[in-house]
Amino acid sequence: MLFERIESKGLAHYSYLLGDSTQALVIDPRRDVDVYVQKAIQAGLRIRYIMETHRNEDYIVGSLELAARTGAEIWHADAQWDYQYGQAAADGQTWKLDRLTLQAIHSPGHTPGSMSYLLRDHTGAPWALFSGDALFAGDVGRVDFMGTDQLENMAGQLYDTIFHKFLPLGDGILLCPAHGAGSVCGSGIADRVWTTLGLELQINPRLQHDSRASFIAEVGRDMEKVPYFAQMEQQNLAGPALLHNLPLPPRLTAEEFARQAQEALVLDTRLELGFASAHVPGALSIWLEGVPSFGGWFLPYDRPLLLVNETGDPTRAVRYLIRMGYDNLAGTLAGGMLAWHTAGYKSASIPTVTVQQLCHLLDEHGEPWILDVRSEQEVAQNEIPEAHNIHLTQLPQRKNEVPRDRPVYVFCGSGLRAMIGASLLRQKGWDNATVVLGGLAGWSSHSCPLDLE
Repeated sequence: MLFERIESKGLAHYSYLLGDSTQALVIDPRRDVDVYVQKAIQAGLRIRYIMETHRNEDYIVGSLELAARTGAEIWHADAQWDYQYGQAAADGQTWKLDRLTLQAIHSPGHTPGSMSYLLRDHTGAPWALFSGDALFAGDVGRVDFMGTDQLENMAGQLYDTIFHKFLPLGDGILLCPAHGAGSVCGSGIADRVWTTLGLELQINPRLQHDSRASFIAEVGRDMEKVPYFAQMEQQNLAGPALLHNLPLPPRLTAEEFARQAQEALVLDTRLELGFASAHVPGALSIWLEGVPSFGGWFLPYDRPLLLVNETGDPTRAVRYLIRMGYDNLAGTLAGGMLAWHTAGYKSASIPTVTVQQLCHLLDEHGEPWILDVRSEQEVAQNEIPEAHNIHLTQLPQRKNEVPRDRPVYVFCGSGLRAMIGASLLRQKGWDNATVVLGGLAGWSSHSCPLDLE
């Protein structure tokens, strides 16, 4: 038999490929589906079914793409919404994979019609629960997508799902959620690669409540929503366009790139030092591995995207982008910034200082204006008393709090997020930002010591 979890890094998305004898199914596939097709072929299996646990908010589901390549049936959750593809799974419905059985369990809370799937072995004994976004390692699903007026109702439904449907299945049941640590679908998902219902009952802080009311009080909170969620919700009901193959954008000469850059947004995925030294004017800096986490906050859907990358191979960036529905990829700069410069085009730069240099400025020259773009949780653990904290994701809305008439030093934990912030400010007309390189490990200011929790 085949039982494999497939991780989409960056989004921290988990999908699952299950098979026995000659048949297989996939739970919550990502949009670039080659991995499922290839693994099934290698195992001598035919993908018969595609299962969805809920309407996803953080990535484009690959059900239509996988069905087009394999002929598999699509079974989606959330029957209350107007899906344009597949069939709605029903509570208690079962599917056979030769000796294995998969059973649907209606598990509302994250969405009203969420479905989890219980895998039973050849004897009929329950073995693994695919919980979607209802229950994670160390956390539970968000309940704020239906609106603030539904927080208490959805949190109550999630409590009933977990405590009356999941946990009675048994301590030894393998828990297989749709996300791991780092996902925006939970604020405290633990970095436990594998877990069980019994282990979560013991150590998951969200499951330590002695009443339904206390669970609702803690879990029923409104959280910050990434702007691209609305786009994902819409596309995951209508069904995205089929890719057939990974849509690698054309390689453009510097002249072609410059011409298209007048209308497009330039996304530069190089590391912060390369971007600081020289970049296409107006470009947005998001380092490659940060694209899944931050692209949805700052990239538009109504403009073409042009890519500048470190290696000249845009494949990984394209995978990250199409998983979030960014299909309008107009091109990539052939030859990178070297080609841009040899063609005679001007570039922009952003000054940098090391964290030690910033500490020296604090000790010798008074109070530089520090913009700390870390999260509130990070700041609470290691606060810079003189800094002005605006979380990176809030910077576009709060940019007018940043002065234009004096140097601004943008700080994060390493310099990577700070460079995103500086490039955002530069796009909006601020030309006074300097990025602080290096994290808190190098902080040694005497006049401005860290305030440690």
